[in-house]
Amino acid sequence: MLKIFLISSIATLSMASYTNCDLKNDNYEDICKKVVKKGVSYDYANRFLLSPSKVKKMDEKSYSYMQPKMIKKHRKSEKKANNILVKHVPSITKHLNDYKEVYDYTEKKYSVNREVIAAILLKETRLGIVKPSHDAFEVFNTLVLKVTPKTSRDKWLIKLGKTNMVSIITHCYENGIEPKKCNLPSSYAGAIGIPQFMPNSFKYAEGYKSKYADLTKMEDAIVSASKFLNKKAKYTTLIDWRDMPNIEEEEGKWYQFEFTNENASFVYDMSKRTGKKYSCFACGKPKLGLMKEYTRKIMTYNNSSNYAVGVLSLAYRANKMLKDGK
Repeated sequence: MLKIFLISSIATLSMASYTNCDLKNDNYEDICKKVVKKGVSYDYANRFLLSPSKVKKMDEKSYSYMQPKMIKKHRKSEKKANNILVKHVPSITKHLNDYKEVYDYTEKKYSVNREVIAAILLKETRLGIVKPSHDAFEVFNTLVLKVTPKTSRDKWLIKLGKTNMVSIITHCYENGIEPKKCNLPSSYAGAIGIPQFMPNSFKYAEGYKSKYADLTKMEDAIVSASKFLNKKAKYTTLIDWRDMPNIEEEEGKWYQFEFTNENASFVYDMSKRTGKKYSCFACGKPKLGLMKEYTRKIMTYNNSSNYAVGVLSLAYRANKMLKDGK
């Protein structure tokens, strides 16, 4: 009995020893203060940010993928990916039939077209087939430790790393997960689960007929992606596909436009964040108004024009296939 009491007392003293965010690292101190404001205990925050098993691990591979040269290469390959994914449209229609009950529920609740969500999930993880090979915390911790704040992009990357680390620590604390066991499998960019949510987007995660969302479950992925577009992108009205132009045809025209214009965007003529000017494909074309509007909404999920146009194209094709009874 005395032994148990002593162990309990030592544990209590250990927990009480962390009463501030004095971590000798400005970024970690900032992260600690932010999670404490969100309700995380000083003890948990310190144990997380002082744990060698968490903060000493570096993901050099993910860091290399985030370099400007690789990002540019990835964006250019998006068009090729869209062309390849066309052959998977029958997989989308089968998926929509397999999860009809879930899509009926979420389409009614969030007014986001089921074909759009299915197309997003196909592009993100091939409807759950592609499995993650990184750890989200390691991805963002590497950014915080390795990036030197010399440029506006550097500062943005550090902020991205810190805010996502805050979300991960808060998530694990609220779910009673010990720091050493707080492992969230992710993509090289730190995106998690079937819908590839960044930790900062966990607030949009929602379970299907369950209190807690599990983004590795297809049902929860469907509901969560729908909620994300509804709440963050203000996607609140279902597309009537009959009102859309021929998206397959416009997709081809867009790719040709993008090929001949180095700074091309489907929807924007200027970046709100940087002021950078773009050659806008859909601007000033009333015929493309609806397509432009929903491309912009989907770009909230992924800010690549090719990504968003590809999603709309896949969704458009899937809707036609469903209408044809295939």
